[in-house]
Order: sequence, then structure tokens, then C-alpha cells
Amino acid sequence: MLTALVERIRREGRVLPGDLLKVDGFLNHRLEPELTMRMGEAFRERFATLGVDAVDLVVTAEVSGIAPAFATAVAFGVPLVYARKNRPATMPGAVLRADAPSRTKGGTTPLFIAPDVLGPGDRALLIDDFLATGLTIGALAELIHRAGARLTGVGVVIEKSFQGGRAELDSLDVPIVALAIVDALDATRGLLDVREG
Repeated sequence: MLTALVERIRREGRVLPGDLLKVDGFLNHRLEPELTMRMGEAFRERFATLGVDAVDLVVTAEVSGIAPAFATAVAFGVPLVYARKNRPATMPGAVLRADAPSRTKGGTTPLFIAPDVLGPGDRALLIDDFLATGLTIGALAELIHRAGARLTGVGVVIEKSFQGGRAELDSLDVPIVALAIVDALDATRGLLDVREG
């Protein structure tokens, strides 16, 4: 489906202690526009084959989820809503909030969405960069639910299958699409076991 993504992970991915995967050269720091837009198209195609084609908006968390979520929103022709990690002064009054543990930063990160950008009846597709433990995606799904919107599916660029996130999200009862799946990491030898999703 997206062989170029798997090849980039194999070639440029670096394994860090704590089962972290560094892919800053094309996903989390530097972005390759052509590859990113192909990710959005791949999500559109994969979800269409699963019967998910009625989407009103795409939801993600800032910052690293924005690029693949934007590409997916373009592919679907719908708006993108991203949860903010800091509540800005331009978001007064009642807000939707959920807390997500952060493996890369440590601690817990609050996620905020204004109720005027996501609301009852919206069909939301959730897109993020990684699926590891599933806790951040679970927090985003909670925000969608609190807004009265309906979650239609979850898409991730890279799933670390050995960390159990997919099982954590089973209760969401929606299709989960991963463009690339990492089945094992070895920090001492720098090895990746990665395949197309």
C-alpha cells in the first residue's frame, strides 16, 4: 500500500531506549510533503475499503499528528480539528478536556478542544502519527465522545504492535488502520522489524 513509508522507516528510523522510534527525518520534525500527502490518500483508500467514507472532519492532537491528519483531511475534502495541548486565551468558557500520558515527554498532557469546532452529529475520523499504548488515542476518542460526535475510525502512520495499543482500543468498536506496523525494536542493535499495515 505505501512501500515508500516502510522503506523510510527501515532506512532512517532510529531505536532509542524505552522502545522509542525516532523518525524525525520525515514525520515528527522534518516533513516530506509528497510522502505526507500519499499517507492521506492511503488512509482514504484504506478506510473506503472498510466502509468508512462518510466523514465530516478529521481529529488529531498537536503537534506531530497534524501533518498526516491534514493530508487525510485533504484526501477526504473535510476540515481538520486538532486538540490543543495548552489552552489559549482565545478559548474562553467551557471546553472539552482529556488527559493523555506522554511517553516521549513524560507525565500527562492535557488535550483541549473548543465545543464550537466539534459537536453533536459530527462524524469524526481520528488520525495520529503513532499507536503504541493507545492512551493518547483513547483520550482523543474520549474528547470526540464528550462532544457528542461519532468516531468513525482510527488511523495511525506507525503502529508499534508489541506495545498493545490496538487491544487497548478494541472497546472503541471502529476500524483501526495502520500504514506501517513495527513488530519489534532492538535498541542495542538498532534493528527494526517493520512491515506494511
